[in-house]
Amino acid sequence: MKLREVGKKYRNEWILAMVLKEDNLGQLAELKILAHSKDRSEIYLKLSKTREKNVATFYAGGIPTKGYAVALNGSV
Repeated sequence: MKLREVGKKYRNEWILAMVLKEDNLGQLAELKILAHSKDRSEIYLKLSKTREKNVATFYAGGIPTKGYAVALNGSV
C-alpha cells in the first residue's frame, strides 16, 4: 500500500507497518499494514511483539495544534 493510501484509509490513527520499499531519498514508499489503532499504546505493544525487522510506526493524522510538542526518534 502506498503511503498516501495509508493516510487516507487510516486517518487519525497510529500505524505499525512493514516497510516494503523506500524511495531514493529513503522515504516510505510501499508498506504492509501490520496494525492500526486510535490508541498509540496498542501500536507500541504490538511493535514490542513483532518479529519483523524493517518496520515503521507513525501517526496518520494532522499536525498537532499550537501548545503540543512532537518528538521524533529514528536510527540509521
